[in-house]
Amino acid sequence: MIRFENVHKSFGKLEVLKGIDARIAKGEVVCLIGPSGSGKSTLLRCVNGLEDYQSGEITIDGARIDAHAASIHRLRTRVSMVFQRFNLFPHRTALENVMEGPVHVLKQPKAQVRERATALLERVGLAAKIDAMPDQLSGGQQQRVAIARALAMQPDAILLDEPTSALDPEMVGEVLSVMRALAAEKMTMLIVTHEIEFARQVADRVLFLDGGRIVEDGPAREVIGSPRHPRTQDFLRRVTHPEG
Repeated sequence: MIRFENVHKSFGKLEVLKGIDARIAKGEVVCLIGPSGSGKSTLLRCVNGLEDYQSGEITIDGARIDAHAASIHRLRTRVSMVFQRFNLFPHRTALENVMEGPVHVLKQPKAQVRERATALLERVGLAAKIDAMPDQLSGGQQQRVAIARALAMQPDAILLDEPTSALDPEMVGEVLSVMRALAAEKMTMLIVTHEIEFARQVADRVLFLDGGRIVEDGPAREVIGSPRHPRTQDFLRRVTHPEG
């Protein structure tokens, strides 16, 4: 469904993506892991049209993703993104945040969208919070609203950029449980994460990025349980046994 072919991306003289080749199948959950600065979030932002890339090609169901407005608009009706910092509209309730995209981007009837948005907030465990403002919600609750907002667009795929990194440790589990449920429902997801155990249990595949390149790509349990590349081995040893 999502294809990367020799994708290169630079910020000035700094080359961040150095020839990315990968395939994401429909219904597949793929986690991107690797050290900070390895290009994981940049790759996601290129998929969503938030960053342009200099060469290569990214396609979704065969349609090329580029910087043209028509391409970006078409893309964002099919692919939703969940950010590290929630990015909720602070002056809108949880329900209004979830309704925003379908009403203003997809031009769907408000009554129909309200019904679906209410059901989505119930699905992520926030039925009692539909009228709450973002500053009345915990970080975990805000991120679950953000996931419901992404789902409201009825996307073919969801991109999640370190969705638990801004949360207190006790709130991480409530967001991961929603993501586990989506994975069980075969939602196509491309996830940047430092939650290695979550990736091992939930992902179909794991891509390990380092220095702007995919160093290792394979089934999650194999890459995390028995990594072949020395750089992957070293990274996993450091993050799973930080005390050395």
